[in-house]
Amino acid sequence: MLPLQLDFNFLPMRSLVLVLLTSFLVSYIPTRLTEHLPEEKTVEPIVEKEPLPKIDHTQLLYRKMDLESILKYEAFEQAMQGYHTLQPRQDHILTVIDFTLPSTDKRMVVLDMKNEKVLYHTIVSHGRNSGDKYARSFSNRHGSYQSSLGFYETENTYQGGNGYSLVLNGLEKGINDQAKARAVVIHGADYASESFIKSTGRLGRSYGCPALPRNVTKPIINTIKNGTLLYIYADNAEYMASTKIVRDIDTNTLLAQRDMHVDSVGTLN
Repeated sequence: MLPLQLDFNFLPMRSLVLVLLTSFLVSYIPTRLTEHLPEEKTVEPIVEKEPLPKIDHTQLLYRKMDLESILKYEAFEQAMQGYHTLQPRQDHILTVIDFTLPSTDKRMVVLDMKNEKVLYHTIVSHGRNSGDKYARSFSNRHGSYQSSLGFYETENTYQGGNGYSLVLNGLEKGINDQAKARAVVIHGADYASESFIKSTGRLGRSYGCPALPRNVTKPIINTIKNGTLLYIYADNAEYMASTKIVRDIDTNTLLAQRDMHVDSVGTLN
């Protein structure tokens, strides 16, 4: 049988055109649609950036002055709170005593705030009724023979029974404001010496005064006299509950670890 052949001569012209047009569209449209489809773009995941840490100028100064091996950060941070709040007349010097340390350690630090350096680092005595090797109890009372914590302003010098001495004005009511009336001053003493430590295992004690080795008494007094700030620190819970100058800080921000071998929380009387 012969294959069936279409004879276009017999197809109406209109039908022929329709067939050709349909064939053209069928072959053209898919290709053109494909060509005009937009390319899929890869969406990058959004990664949230961590906020930059806040700059703590006290921490920066602590590191810049290289105090890590000299002074606990908490003592320095609290001293700086008072330094900024009280605005001492002579703001180029700041002195800190850390009574959480044993008397055999150097507990007094004199800082040059203008040039950002340590001027003196020395041993210092505490009151005889504050404790033996460690100062644990503190008082503002007359006749207590205990040291008082907190902020002091240094005043004038004089020559007294203990030699060249420096008057201290306690700035915290109910905590150390009786210091001047109690004659709590900075002075030199023979019992505040390395030789006394070697013979007794601890520093000698005062009636409540921060007593210094005689060889550094005069230069230190002349450096800190007449309106500089002194802070006596002891990590004391009662002091923190009473002071209106120092606020407690988040322990997570501390750069120095507390002394785990000593229960340094004492008492105020």
